[in-house]
Amino acid sequence: MKPLKQKKKQQQDVDPEDLAFKEKQKADAAAKKALMANMKSGKPLVGGGIKKSGKK
Repeated sequence: MKPLKQKKKQQQDVDPEDLAFKEKQKADAAAKKALMANMKSGKPLVGGGIKKSGKK
């Protein structure tokens, strides 16, 4: 039997804007992943210090 022919991969036109957008998405995904890891470990998200009650 003859092996099946594979389609040639199309050459994609890559814009600098598209590259920047994809890079930004990767950075956002990495930041989100780090934030989720902090949430799972129980660390506080922000250091608010000692909270004061409203009582006088």
